[in-house]
Amino acid sequence: MPLNDDPQHGAFEEELGAVLRRAGDGFSADDRRELVAGGLKRGRRRLVRRRLAVTGGALALAAVGIGGVYGGSLVGPGAGTTTTSVAAAPKPGNATSTASATDPKKTPDAQIPLKDIADVLKANTPAGQWTFDGLDGVGHAVAGVYDDGNGKAAVSVGLYRAGRTAESGVGQVTCPDKALVAYDRCADGRMSNGDRIMAIEGYEYPDKRDGIKNWRVVRLTKDGFLIDASEYNAPAEKSDALSRENPPFSLTQLKDLVTADAWAPLTAQLPQLPKPGKGETKPPAVPSAVAVQATLRSLLPKGVTVTSHGGGDGHGYVVVDDGKGKSLVGVDVQPDSGKAVAELFTGDDVYTLPDGTKVKSTQQPGEKGGAGVVWWSVDTLSPEGFRVVVSAFNSGAQHEAATRAEPALTMGQLKALALSPKWQKLPLK
Repeated sequence: MPLNDDPQHGAFEEELGAVLRRAGDGFSADDRRELVAGGLKRGRRRLVRRRLAVTGGALALAAVGIGGVYGGSLVGPGAGTTTTSVAAAPKPGNATSTASATDPKKTPDAQIPLKDIADVLKANTPAGQWTFDGLDGVGHAVAGVYDDGNGKAAVSVGLYRAGRTAESGVGQVTCPDKALVAYDRCADGRMSNGDRIMAIEGYEYPDKRDGIKNWRVVRLTKDGFLIDASEYNAPAEKSDALSRENPPFSLTQLKDLVTADAWAPLTAQLPQLPKPGKGETKPPAVPSAVAVQATLRSLLPKGVTVTSHGGGDGHGYVVVDDGKGKSLVGVDVQPDSGKAVAELFTGDDVYTLPDGTKVKSTQQPGEKGGAGVVWWSVDTLSPEGFRVVVSAFNSGAQHEAATRAEPALTMGQLKALALSPKWQKLPLK
């Protein structure tokens, strides 16, 4: 999984390349997706439930990508839901907040002097002019503007606890599937000291609009700390204009930054995560990732070939091709969807089957920026609250241009897939 052929990336590519070659004999690409699912299990379940109540499909999560899930909640430094394509990097003005491992109201804020975080950042990057706001406070992350004379660039670094175990953060250091997240290069692996690391050259937006690039390196220490460095080729994360062709630091330089020894005294100051309370709400039980993907594939109509697949507990997707172009198809299974979802099943586009199951069919434009992409979906809800949502697109990835006029599955086929009794027979975990 080479990053590129530029000599400045050579050391990084050589180190991670050796790791990936060794790891490649031990697990397949499908196993790597399972690592993602395992690492994000708790946080993704909560997020899927919350977001599905609004959007009605797991594939609507595609913009989330890999960013922001720290310790079980997909939150940025200000504890707000994030939907960036590659990273939920610390944002200026939010540096004094801390990401929560469970309920942000119950987790004490980090008390690390922000000046100390900025000092480590400056000491482990090439010489240049830095501008920071609000370094007099405390927190867990800083965001500033760096200028090496070739254009100003937004740069940020954040320190987090991955969760109650180091494995909780595996999803943060595992390359995402290109069917869901737009990026040019990504590499991940385990370092010689047991830490994990991921480097990715991606974009601010899934459709790469405005040319804003987001390069990021994340390190997960073996004792469960995340050091996350992110940079842009613009003076602000969502800038109106680019300031340079590429972000200022190579991935090797970002790797050197996140692996600096000076972070250890600072991460040690991060507050302990609260112990699970007696009344803490557990996420709803859902079918396993393997079960969902296998069932989805078994229900596909004849004549389509699966070119890739993935997903997590409770949801899965396949990219199919019937000879007329690739098409992304996904499903979400919510055995206990809750009362909030019932509000979605109202209006003229909803009808009720004889057994009381409500069905809502939707045809609309894609929302991730792919040119000409359409999104077809069928949302079903049983009287007992068992919900199945199936979506299909006329492209192999939402952020890429349409490959065909319509999705590979018709609305009738999507309805049949969503209403299959197989979903309610899957064991829950």
